[in-house]
Amino acid sequence: MGLKSPGEYVESLRDGRVTYWDGERIDDITTHPRFKVPIANSAADYAYDDPERGGILSYETETGERAHRIFQIPRTEADLQKRVELMHNISMGTAVTGVFMALMSVKDQVAEVSPQYAENIERMYRYCRDNDLRGAEVITDPKGDRKRRAHEQDDPDLYVRIVDRSNEGITVRGAKLHISAASLIHELVVMPTKGMRQDETDYAVSFSVPVNAPGVKIINRSFAPPGDLSSFDYPASAKHSCPEGFVIFDDVFVPWDRVFLAGETKLASRLAQSLGLWERTGGVVEAVRQSKMFVGLAQLVSEMQGKDEDPIVQASIAELICYAENLRMGLEYACRNFETTPTGMVHPNVLAINTAKYYYAANFHQMVQKLHDLGGGLVLTLPSEKDLRAEETGHYMRKYLYTKPSVDVETRMRVYNLIRDLTADSLGGWNLVVALQAGGGLTAQRFMMNRTYDMASARASALKAAGVA
Repeated sequence: MGLKSPGEYVESLRDGRVTYWDGERIDDITTHPRFKVPIANSAADYAYDDPERGGILSYETETGERAHRIFQIPRTEADLQKRVELMHNISMGTAVTGVFMALMSVKDQVAEVSPQYAENIERMYRYCRDNDLRGAEVITDPKGDRKRRAHEQDDPDLYVRIVDRSNEGITVRGAKLHISAASLIHELVVMPTKGMRQDETDYAVSFSVPVNAPGVKIINRSFAPPGDLSSFDYPASAKHSCPEGFVIFDDVFVPWDRVFLAGETKLASRLAQSLGLWERTGGVVEAVRQSKMFVGLAQLVSEMQGKDEDPIVQASIAELICYAENLRMGLEYACRNFETTPTGMVHPNVLAINTAKYYYAANFHQMVQKLHDLGGGLVLTLPSEKDLRAEETGHYMRKYLYTKPSVDVETRMRVYNLIRDLTADSLGGWNLVVALQAGGGLTAQRFMMNRTYDMASARASALKAAGVA
């Protein structure tokens, strides 16, 4: 029990988990080159003695013990702000553990249907917190033919389902897609992908199992190309790659004390929606960080080109500033105007978070377009660091990439490489899809905005303005 060290975290991954990459079964992910960077990033989240960020990584529990702050249940606005600060300072391997906030936020509603399930949620939360374990949010099913319900598919396993029940527990079969950091964590926390009807009881299932549970298999993919990447040419990808998991449950047994839902269809949508709030909050936190960086990159390339005072360029930068500031203010408003559950958990304002996430996703491509327009074709065609360092080509690079005495050519290349890496290479494609799809697509945010907006007040205001009593 207690906090782990980075080394103890790495050792905990040597547990016989079944994981694959490019068709290869990897017996020990801690020694495999594809996992080198993501494991190092996740291990850094256990560096509680780090003088720069160690103070934000942990908190004191109700028992007086120290635990990772990702497990801290917010009770005040200050707690929410600490959580936002934390999200700026951790890897995806820890961020996904926010799934426990989703579970704890609906625990009281679960208790109304099944006190035992609510106890199981509390127990798993404390087990992972007190043993410094990480859990992944496992929600999206393959879904098959979208015109059909879960139980209507040609293959009944296209949604995770219960295939057997016994006095000891349930057995589940199916797959979950897009599971960030699945191979890097300890517990797979499965949630329903959507609401289920009375004839879909086998699909209304939620539980937690260890990654190394018999029958669990993970197939990995990443935006990062294989091999060691140059931090000069790939300033973002070289440091922040994270595998996405295609998680298969091949008749996995789940003891009853790890089950949170097993056929109670009325709770399926509540569990699914609870995860959306915290996932979208994480997305908005990342959007605030990223959009500020976009403004900085736009300003730098404009200065390097001697175009920073051009009215057209200034207009584009102003658009990027507007984007960044609206996101920052949206996040700030959501935390200041928090909502509270019946059990006293504080969470960001639901309408504000969904509005900010929608704004981020709906306008992301246009902001990237402005950055590309300011940077020009060099974003894609800039030669590599090896060309800069090579005796035969380096002098040409320094000669023809020169703009003015105040601009260092190497610095210019690093700025352009970051733009390409973030927006126009493998990571750029990943960022575009994540901006749109993480936490549910635009449709999910529109649904939540329509559901949570004070429409009665808006109608009344309109009627009053129209002179209708």
